[in-house]
Amino acid sequence: MAGNRRWGRWAAVLAAVVIVIALAISHRDRGREDADTGPSPGPSGTAPFTGAPAQEARPVLAVKIDNVAAARPQTGLTKADIVYVEEVEGGLSRILAVFSSQPPARVGPVRSARESDLELLRQFGSPALAYSGAQSKLLPLIAAAPVHDVSPAHAPQAYSRDSARPAPHNLYASPRELLAAAPGASLSRDIGFRFGAAPSGGTPTARETVRFPSATVGLRWSADRARWLVSFDGRPAKATEGGQLGAPTVVVQYVTVRASGYHDRLGNASPYSETVGSGRALVLRDGKAYDTRWSRPSAAQGTAFTTTDGTRMRFAPGQVWVVLAPKP
Repeated sequence: MAGNRRWGRWAAVLAAVVIVIALAISHRDRGREDADTGPSPGPSGTAPFTGAPAQEARPVLAVKIDNVAAARPQTGLTKADIVYVEEVEGGLSRILAVFSSQPPARVGPVRSARESDLELLRQFGSPALAYSGAQSKLLPLIAAAPVHDVSPAHAPQAYSRDSARPAPHNLYASPRELLAAAPGASLSRDIGFRFGAAPSGGTPTARETVRFPSATVGLRWSADRARWLVSFDGRPAKATEGGQLGAPTVVVQYVTVRASGYHDRLGNASPYSETVGSGRALVLRDGKAYDTRWSRPSAAQGTAFTTTDGTRMRFAPGQVWVVLAPKP
């Protein structure tokens, strides 16, 4: 009888160990699924950010770029894969440019980061983030965010001042040096964009204007150049490399813009553009405007754009601009 009892106790212990191991494996696998931080190509063998023929995944670099009149023309934007335009203090606009496939030799002028940049960038994994400063209260959030901080405090060798321009609109950076300072930056992966032939429908559109409280983004279709030419505050947006900025696809993504818990030196509240959730978007491509819906269930997930019939909206291959417009 004693032997049977001892065997029963050992059997119970063995069963408990098996259960613990099974639960650990299950938890590990769920963690791997939830993390979803590995690089992945876009659908149909295309580059995930531009729809170009697939190439080896490359590190992702995001750079905050000044967009007031004194900062124009900017440098390096023609090489960006994605250009985000967002509202900042005083109702002005600022740019967050994402580089991966062909980083330029020089980019700028570089300016300060905002809280909403951290949420926007979560869908890219853990990219390198270049910026020239931030409010002191925001620095702990940046340190805790899944980004590789390559600001001048962490990568001073990557930055230089242009004496021909007034400060603070004269800070430029070398993407090569920035990425060298962030060897662990995540690689390009699917963030929800889809590329291909234009869907049926759409409204023929020659011009579109996005209005911020104190700034505008003008878009004009150029059939000759097969792209939407960009204007800022009523003037063509030029590049220091020459020509006018523009892209085959521009997304006007309507988002909730609320006050964050941060303020600038003048006491103006820093706007927070909410990019997690869902809402309306206007996709401009091939001289037409398409009413779409955007959806991003969580910060770690990409943003899906769907047409009125529920199918995924396809962008024209090439650079994509996303204007985070205040919801009407």
